[in-house]
Amino acid sequence: MATYDAAALKAELSRDEGRRARIYTDTIGKVSGGIGRNLTDCGFHDDEIDLMYQNDVETTESWLDLNLPWWRRLDPVRQRVMMNMAFNLQSRLLGFRGFLAAAQSGDYQKASAEMLDSLWARQVGSRATRLADMMEKGETA
Repeated sequence: MATYDAAALKAELSRDEGRRARIYTDTIGKVSGGIGRNLTDCGFHDDEIDLMYQNDVETTESWLDLNLPWWRRLDPVRQRVMMNMAFNLQSRLLGFRGFLAAAQSGDYQKASAEMLDSLWARQVGSRATRLADMMEKGETA
């Protein structure tokens, strides 16, 4: 068991390494973040990936609740489509006016077509095809 003062070490490393919420390149060219985490060589641990994912999912749900509260009335499969798109697009999802209007009104065939008729669909390829199929059919593709 370590005998050093963990709180003092954290304070010292935060001062010496910096505490950054965003990725940056350190003085020797390594991609880093947090309190001096060398992401170039060390990356993330599985538990850290899961924690970031859970935080991102909660943020996405809150964003959808605030901006598109009707999404909660969709069935679970279509809710996952909305979560997936919002997770990927963030506020750009609001630009999908035709898709959103069709999804909100329950015209899932039109919503699916609107999804596929977008720059996003061309950029994400099979992801868009799979999600559009889920939106149209209400079942996992």
